[in-house]
Amino acid sequence: MDVQELIKQQVTTNPVVLYMKGTPRQPMCGFSATAVQILQACNLPLFFSVNVLEEPEIREGIKAFSSWPTIPQLYIRGEFVGGCDIMREMYQAGELQQMLVGIAAPD
Repeated sequence: MDVQELIKQQVTTNPVVLYMKGTPRQPMCGFSATAVQILQACNLPLFFSVNVLEEPEIREGIKAFSSWPTIPQLYIRGEFVGGCDIMREMYQAGELQQMLVGIAAPD
């Protein structure tokens, strides 16, 4: 499976996917840490995440997949939402919480 197919599979089989630097328990950059905090503030303590620092092919591939140059990147129900700044703006406006209604944490 090539990288683009793998990314497509990840974003379509998981309701919420965060491509980030590090892990939710140990983010490796401030933007990734903020993205995790925002999702947790939306009552989504668990979600599928991909540590792009451990997977350089995904780190480059996700930028092409979304046509978005930076990480973190959030996908909800297979749709690209945006990066940290967009997540913050949507959270402050209550939009992100609405997008996450009905999504349960993964097993």
